[in-house]
Amino acid sequence: MAFGAALVGIVDGSQLHVGMTERAIAQPLPTFPSPTPAILSPTQMPVGAATVQQGAQITLNGRSIAVAWMQWRSPTGDLRTGITDAGLQSIMGIQFLNTDNVAQQPFQWFASTASLPTRLTSSLRYLDITDLAQQAGWQVQATPETLQIVTPAAKVIGIRQSKQSWGDRWVIQVDRSIPWQTDFQGQELVLTLEAQIDPALVQPLKPNSGTDRQSLKLESISTHQSRLRLTLPSGLRPRVWSTSAPDRIVVDIRPDSLVEQNILWAPGLRWRQQIVTVGNRPMPVQWLEVNPRQPGLSMKPIAPNPTSMLGTALLAQTATQNQVAAAINGGFFNRNRQLPLGAIRQDGQWLSGPVLNRGAIAWDTSGNALFDRLTLQETLMAGNGQRLPLTHLNSGYLQAGMARYTNHWGPTYTPLSDNEIVVTVQNNQVSHQQAIAKAGTSPVPIPTDGYLLVLRSNQAAASLLPAGTPLQLESATNPPTFNQFPQIIGAGPLLIQNGQIVLNPQAEGFSQAFITETAPRSAIGQTANGTFLLVTAYNRLDGTELSLMDMAQLMQQLGAIAALNLDGGSSSTLFLGGEVRDRPPRTAARVHNGIGIFLAPNP
Repeated sequence: MAFGAALVGIVDGSQLHVGMTERAIAQPLPTFPSPTPAILSPTQMPVGAATVQQGAQITLNGRSIAVAWMQWRSPTGDLRTGITDAGLQSIMGIQFLNTDNVAQQPFQWFASTASLPTRLTSSLRYLDITDLAQQAGWQVQATPETLQIVTPAAKVIGIRQSKQSWGDRWVIQVDRSIPWQTDFQGQELVLTLEAQIDPALVQPLKPNSGTDRQSLKLESISTHQSRLRLTLPSGLRPRVWSTSAPDRIVVDIRPDSLVEQNILWAPGLRWRQQIVTVGNRPMPVQWLEVNPRQPGLSMKPIAPNPTSMLGTALLAQTATQNQVAAAINGGFFNRNRQLPLGAIRQDGQWLSGPVLNRGAIAWDTSGNALFDRLTLQETLMAGNGQRLPLTHLNSGYLQAGMARYTNHWGPTYTPLSDNEIVVTVQNNQVSHQQAIAKAGTSPVPIPTDGYLLVLRSNQAAASLLPAGTPLQLESATNPPTFNQFPQIIGAGPLLIQNGQIVLNPQAEGFSQAFITETAPRSAIGQTANGTFLLVTAYNRLDGTELSLMDMAQLMQQLGAIAALNLDGGSSSTLFLGGEVRDRPPRTAARVHNGIGIFLAPNP
């Protein structure tokens, strides 16, 4: 959900307030250092290996889970099975290790410290589990729609708790390596174990004195599964990991639960997370590093509705629909009307124009970018010599004057305020005009060979636009260099230019409430070597959220010489490989637009 842009100057007297109503804390994605891993298979999956079948559902010991999978034949004819990296993490408890090798993903899981070959599509990264499954004793069988996995019978044979200097630790001992899954339901961690539990352990456990926990319960689900429910103190998240000799699952409850992650996910696309200290105050941060000059990689604005500017959706849904490998939420929007409140330019076409001289980023396919405050100045030259200035283009921001709507807005325009006059222009000539008394009624078709002019509190201009009036449109951006770029996203405020913090939200028309509030944040920046940074940060380790200045300083700390604040609050979302990576997905709000990273499919 968009936040903090209390827009004033609305013609109908209302304020299109986009307010923050949810708070969320980033879900940790734990990984742990390990020795140099062994390689389960010597090479990356060859490009062009024949796909046998694929699906989006896995059953694990009879329980159905939505996870994408694929089977293919290797050049030698062997049948290989892959699961997406996010899916493998979520259903098996495997922890990824840092890597600069795009062809291999090292991991740690109980006694195993090995590496899984990767198979990259245009939007997903599959990890070849064939050899791991054989070593772990998993039975894997594919049907046309489902991958069935059965793991060996296992038991939970002990559980203990201890107080550490940094918080609580729970240790669950099992009689062999087992898959596990974590989920968050409010402040409750639900840990599902693919193991039967000793009935003697299924009792409320008494806390040791001084522990940072409220309650823990163990439940027996079936002969194959058990469940641990752990209520967490506010602001804390768990670090869940496994170790061996004996096999154990460890749950650490600590404020610094986020573990460093630095993975070259695809050529030109790196996934990172780290605790970063800004002003002597550490905060968990997740981000993507994007090389815009990488062949086969491109970055564009994305929206949930390909034929209209009306509509919102979860970023994961929009990213999947647009078949992108990665995405971050974009600019502001009116949550109630589901309309854009800022610049969106895609492949040289204005989908929505800028508002209030707010900050924007523009970029091209060569990796060039511009971070600055943006205005679009459109003027109509009428046949009678009159110059008629336009207020906005394809925008949900309402202001007295004359706005323009093209077919990028959608097939029709429905009045957004009372007493609008809608003028239809075709082939650079006024065809007719009509007055519509009530907002939300009488949709008007937008011609494919023209546009609509919408007059709000501007009766005088209507007399200058009778049917038959020829019109000539003049359009220019300020600064003019913005018009050279095919891709633009507007948000704001501008954070950094030329390596210096230039934060001035008042100059961009933001409300005082927006300026002073703290919130989860999203931003995009660029480093001196041209790498784009797509960044989300939710709170510091002490639980406090971020101000605009905090985000500017964070971007500077990450190496950005230019940066723009994006929509935030519950809108803040970082998506990679089919999954939301930076927060529990159920806490993400619907957004109007985003910035997507496209990868060319393998030949």
